[in-house]
Amino acid sequence: MTAPLLEVRDLRVAFTTPRGTVTAVDSLGFTVEAGRTLGIVGESGSGKSVTSLAVMGLHRDARVEGSIALAGQELTGLSERELSRLRGRRMAMIFQDPLSSLHPYYTVGEQIAEHFRVHFRTGRAAARKRAVDMLGEVGIPEPARRAGEYPHQFSGGMRQRAMIAMALACEPDLLIADEPTTALDVTVQAQVLELIARLQQDRGLGVVLITHDLGVVARVAHEVLVMYGGRAAEQAPVDDLFADPAHPYTRGLLDSLPRLDDTDDQPLRAIPGSPPSLREPAPGCAFAPRCAVAAAGPAEHRDRCTTERPELRPYTAADRLAACHFAGTALEVAQ
Repeated sequence: MTAPLLEVRDLRVAFTTPRGTVTAVDSLGFTVEAGRTLGIVGESGSGKSVTSLAVMGLHRDARVEGSIALAGQELTGLSERELSRLRGRRMAMIFQDPLSSLHPYYTVGEQIAEHFRVHFRTGRAAARKRAVDMLGEVGIPEPARRAGEYPHQFSGGMRQRAMIAMALACEPDLLIADEPTTALDVTVQAQVLELIARLQQDRGLGVVLITHDLGVVARVAHEVLVMYGGRAAEQAPVDDLFADPAHPYTRGLLDSLPRLDDTDDQPLRAIPGSPPSLREPAPGCAFAPRCAVAAAGPAEHRDRCTTERPELRPYTAADRLAACHFAGTALEVAQ
């Protein structure tokens, strides 16, 4: 059996602060296959971006434990020099704000070319040609001319395309996209998502898409990992998750989305309460204080939710996992 392109097991990322240790990611595990997209969703502070930075080895002041394996190669414990050889060449990342990721003093073409030269040590002419070719591949018109322009001369959507061109210039196996469409309008957002999907299909990429938007996940992901309080709340194939959410938190996220078939003109339902403290995690389920299922159930259910932390376990099928003592009751109780 072929090993997954990316396999994360029992990942834990903790930060030391003056007020104590903050465990931003706790006991997290997932896999990504080549040619597939894993969408990681959750509210701000759920641990999504911390997870992606851990995979890339970009945390400087954090304690990272567990296993992160790329095509069977263990990344946890590698030196910065060893990781820098892999970043860009074997795995790449694009960020939410491309303007802050691109250097304002160098042309877009120079930056893509230099990124290519670092890993392949080619001449300037070959690197320049690669930059122009990549800009054309991601749909930027007149790529030879635009390669000589600076980031501020590009629109937001074109800058994001340029970042995708840079990320894929060295033909990595894994692409991590951290909120790549948040700052874009709906039309440009759709174009960028379609571009990522096309490049994935053409190149056989494994993609990790970090987002808070379940609508984005529905458009491009194959599997979904829902995070809450630094842990996995639910994992499932995308169609299964939307058709039958197992975790009350997932149900709450879905209920907060506008629907074309809504006819009662009722306001969208927000999840009450606030995300949990990662510095002083409560015993039991982190979602219990906000959970409609825990609140509506009998006293013994509430006691279990507030004192016993649920583990991720199969729900209806081997590829469906939920960390809820009463998985599957969200639909009946939370309506």
